Amino acid sequence: MTAPEGRGIGAATTGDTFRILHVSTGNVCRSPITERLTRHALGARLGDRLGGGLIVESAGTWGHEGAPMEANAETVLADFGADTTGFVGRELLDEHVIRADLVLTATRDHRAQVISMGHSAGLRTFTLKEFTRLVRAIDPATLPDPLTDGVVERARALVRAAAALRGWLLAPSAEADEVNDPYGAPITFFRSIGDEINQALDPVVTALTGVPAKR
Repeated sequence: MTAPEGRGIGAATTGDTFRILHVSTGNVCRSPITERLTRHALGARLGDRLGGGLIVESAGTWGHEGAPMEANAETVLADFGADTTGFVGRELLDEHVIRADLVLTATRDHRAQVISMGHSAGLRTFTLKEFTRLVRAIDPATLPDPLTDGVVERARALVRAAAALRGWLLAPSAEADEVNDPYGAPITFFRSIGDEINQALDPVVTALTGVPAKR
């Protein structure tokens, strides 16, 4: 299985894959930023091991099918040195949820909408910040070694461990698990949302790959 053109993170030529789906509303602001920052971080961590089978894509519950990402979103990604080329907005479809091994949404409403689509999505769908909070509580020593067992097996184990913790490790507030929508806002707000997303992604990508970010 390979990723759609312009969306793969080292789509594996052999072996298994692990597909991460980022979901927001229009698929022109938050989820494009999250998708491309995830890809950028994975590339920085894995380097030549991008054939490890991780695929990253995004869609919107009211996705602007065929639309480019917002100009301010592109600016935010450029600030981080992330690639913005080839992006095309998509409306969230059943097939996206069916294929995803991990769905990370911007808000609880997005999470509920994904889960309501069925396809046994409940145990693999989280808000981004919820998943970050759960991942921080997981001992990385309990996860498969990415070098011997592969990044895909590690990623699958991480999702299972996070799902098992969900009922035990609650958010301090409902808003703590949300990423606000910057659509129509000035670039300063977009940048604050970009920083927020980047900070939430850092421990997730570290847990997925077993490789901490270079400081």
